[in-house]
Amino acid sequence: KGEKMLKTWYSFLLCWLSLRLEANPGLKVRITQKGLDYGRRIGMELLKQAILKETFPSWSGQESFSVVKVNYVISRLRINAVDFPETSASFIPGTGISLSVAHASAMISADWRMNTWLLKNQGGITVSISGLFIAVIFKVSRDSTGHLSMLLHNCQLSINSVKVNLNGGSSWIHSFLSGYLEKPIHTKLDKNLCLYIKYKIQMMDAELRKHKVLSQIDAFAQIDYSLVSSPAVFKSHINLDLKGTVYPVGNHTDPPFVPALFALPNQGDSMLYLGVSSYFLKSASLAYYRAGAFNITISKELATTFNLNTALFKDFVPEIALSYVTACPVLLKLMATSPPAVSLNADGCILQITSCVEVFAVLPNSTTQYIFTGNLTASTRANLTITKQKLIISLLLKRLQFSLLHSTPGFSEMSLVKNFLSYALRTAVIPVINDKLGKGFPLLNLAHTTLTGPVIKMNQ
Repeated sequence: KGEKMLKTWYSFLLCWLSLRLEANPGLKVRITQKGLDYGRRIGMELLKQAILKETFPSWSGQESFSVVKVNYVISRLRINAVDFPETSASFIPGTGISLSVAHASAMISADWRMNTWLLKNQGGITVSISGLFIAVIFKVSRDSTGHLSMLLHNCQLSINSVKVNLNGGSSWIHSFLSGYLEKPIHTKLDKNLCLYIKYKIQMMDAELRKHKVLSQIDAFAQIDYSLVSSPAVFKSHINLDLKGTVYPVGNHTDPPFVPALFALPNQGDSMLYLGVSSYFLKSASLAYYRAGAFNITISKELATTFNLNTALFKDFVPEIALSYVTACPVLLKLMATSPPAVSLNADGCILQITSCVEVFAVLPNSTTQYIFTGNLTASTRANLTITKQKLIISLLLKRLQFSLLHSTPGFSEMSLVKNFLSYALRTAVIPVINDKLGKGFPLLNLAHTTLTGPVIKMNQ
């Protein structure tokens, strides 16, 4: 019986793990062949700059000339010039990315020193490499912490020609040694170039693991950009599925809802596609609600577009204005009673905010006097734009519903109160919210890349 129970729990655990491993993403990123080609061009230029700054260790060897053994040391190696005239990159389905370089050339300079039982000599050396071909395959995956991982899967190379010129020392030694040094240098490059590439890729992988998958938005919220599965590589593109959950700062409790399955459109005209699900926006709504970002107090100081005082009610609710002989400043408090509801459709993004509104008058002695309280539901249209690598959301009030809970003076027309609140939301409250949202949601940090001509499309 105990063994049967153990098997049951084991099966349950496997099922739970499989569900966790197959979690749907909140964000999707697709890099197309067009994007890969752009990355290759930028990457090769950066590689050239890095190679020219690279330092290499000294190496030594021994060559036999008839009965004479010559010991030599090559030191202070530096690459003076490099050229990659033909490069290409492609996706390898199920594996990663292939990068090839053909007809590459390089000019290397160094110092040489030799000694035998008969003589010693030293000088400078110039090595010309031509007809270099390298084909490398990077395997991409997800590590246990949700970081992107990159490893060398395969490396092939061939070198057509290595020419050595010596200077310094005796001229007859130059002619004697130049031909003999070409072979060991060729062998050294054949043996170590792929090892060097592997080492550099390991360094890149280590840097990827250092990148924070949790990105700070502002004082209220953070975004989790960790991968929920290994990248899916196809012939024409690569897909990255990201968690895309927004959390309140310091509270990483997952929302009480999960992402629904969604797919990016089957297009390849652009370099990069970013899919933002309703789950991402809903988690952002919940995070900001939990952080208290939707609790707003509008005072005279914040109401820059109009003078927020009791005299303002004259045109909306005369009963309130008549209750105060001298105009008094007004405090308008809004407290969200639930996370704003988010819905996406082909026409756009709708954000519905439900809150409790309280209005107070600030008397000359600085005390506050209660005026009225009510429930307010504001339906807003959320406009999405991308600026400076950030997704910017701005709200526009569409509809307003209001129900009065309690008031001090009697109101003859509830519609007048609604008109006042609509005016206050449009001119004071929503600008304050938009100012907070204007800081934007940081998109993935793509080094040396700026998004140009972004196009945003809404889907149901």
